[in-house]
Amino acid sequence: MSLYLVEAEFNGVNNSKELFENKVSELKGNLEPKNIHLIEVQVSKDFSRTFFIFEAEQSHVLEENLKNQGVSTQLVKEVRLVGKELDEVKKQADNVNYLVEWNLPEDLTMDAYLDRKKKNSVHYAEVPEVSFSRTYVCEDMSKCLCFYDAPDESAVKRAREAVKTPIDSITEINND
Repeated sequence: MSLYLVEAEFNGVNNSKELFENKVSELKGNLEPKNIHLIEVQVSKDFSRTFFIFEAEQSHVLEENLKNQGVSTQLVKEVRLVGKELDEVKKQADNVNYLVEWNLPEDLTMDAYLDRKKKNSVHYAEVPEVSFSRTYVCEDMSKCLCFYDAPDESAVKRAREAVKTPIDSITEINND
């Protein structure tokens, strides 16, 4: 089984946490029997963007099933989890409130990315108010998503500067 990042939106769901959670629960219930497992879902504070991580055998089966459930996908990519074990993520024990997207440079390989991350991660200690949680790196090396718990967006920016890593966008996550 592989992990897949899905950037999507639910048709007809906007600005209602209860409606969103009900839709996610329904989606999860309908996909589990098809051997598609929802690992995590994060939604922006304004409900305009949703980021799913699914575990599935094949991306086309995942995409077809999401479409049948009324989920409009903008992106589906196979990803690698970095910084945490999958079992830890499945427990959903940590709190994240910011998601940073970085569109990776074309010449960056997975090995070079992982080496760089290992070398620079020690610098997170320079910004103790920010907790790095995990990263999903697209296997095609097009982008990565990094999750943080931080007091505000400027703290996330300081943490990214400390680890010498660019930001293409920051999304505040709805975790009320």
